[in-house]
Amino acid sequence: MAQYWLISAPIDNTSEENLEKMLHETTKANMSSNFKFPIPDLQVGTLDLLVKLSDELGQLDSHVESVLKKTSQCMCQVMEDSNEKFQENLLANGVDLVTYLTNFQWDMAKYPIKQPLKGLAEIISKQVSQIDGELKSQMEAYNRLKGNLQAAERKAVGNLLTRTLTDIVKKDDFVLDSEYLTTLLVVVPRTQDTTWEKTYESLSELVVPRSTKKITEDSDGGLFTVTLFKKVVADFRVKARENKFIVREFSYDEAELEAEKEEITRFTTEQKQQYGPLLRWLKVNFSEVFVAWIHMKGLRVFVESVLRYGLPVNFQAVLLQPNEKKIKQLREVLASHFSYLDGRGGGKLDVGTIASSPLPSFISCSFDIENILHCLTVGQ
Repeated sequence: MAQYWLISAPIDNTSEENLEKMLHETTKANMSSNFKFPIPDLQVGTLDLLVKLSDELGQLDSHVESVLKKTSQCMCQVMEDSNEKFQENLLANGVDLVTYLTNFQWDMAKYPIKQPLKGLAEIISKQVSQIDGELKSQMEAYNRLKGNLQAAERKAVGNLLTRTLTDIVKKDDFVLDSEYLTTLLVVVPRTQDTTWEKTYESLSELVVPRSTKKITEDSDGGLFTVTLFKKVVADFRVKARENKFIVREFSYDEAELEAEKEEITRFTTEQKQQYGPLLRWLKVNFSEVFVAWIHMKGLRVFVESVLRYGLPVNFQAVLLQPNEKKIKQLREVLASHFSYLDGRGGGKLDVGTIASSPLPSFISCSFDIENILHCLTVGQ
């Protein structure tokens, strides 16, 4: 399970004692694994600013999470759905995501605490938006190249009506550089070989006798050549189609055929050349966005804690990883331990949101990294 609850409670004699009791009880009963989540003393600003920032941070949090998921899934796509290797590359500051979360330390260099809260939000917004734009550009280039390669590969494995003929036809199969004659390629259904050989000379006038030759065949039919005068090509096409023989659109061009042969090799080489730098970019920037996302959680908890508990700033944030089988029990224990914070004698954990209304007795925020940790592909 990859769900986490980030909670905060004020620190005074009563609150601190209740917090320690809660941590001890939930750990002992295996309701959750608990970790201190240190948030430094940030610049508070005015009440009006905090209220306005509370809404803005919610929107920014959603944006950062969406960019994080996009980066994760782009890495999955580039790594060709190798889920095990994919997870090995999902790191934050060089460690796995769980280790980073459970040993969180505020990054003073990236998010200096002397900056106002609005300034910290702007740093995260600018950083993540820039990565989002670069991600779009990088993946468009990669997918364009991948699409070209797939199209070239499809051409090489289709049926005789559609596939490339670069590895099938030879110069000797055609009458070239003739003022009057030309050679056509005709796809004949598998069971119609004998019929073709008996009738092709009579499908139109001016067909060269005994000019047909089978070049290759697949499960659907055979590919035959036939030589005739250029001026009857249109009539021959019509008559051939009436007899279920399909004339392929093809003109022998040695340079073009050679270019087609090299196409797959070239696209494959270019994709390999892009793969390493792109994967490194994705790893670095996934880490950047994940770190920004977790700092965003800390920033939101700080703002909501000040709004809920007031000044001076004095609260403790704790990260809980719930035991999936004991979530209901954990909720009840939390509500019981922090009920004194709510004048009505009972609080509730608002899972999935930051809660700063009078209803919860303490600040709470939940997030899930399950979708980030798994390689989700199109169609799953």
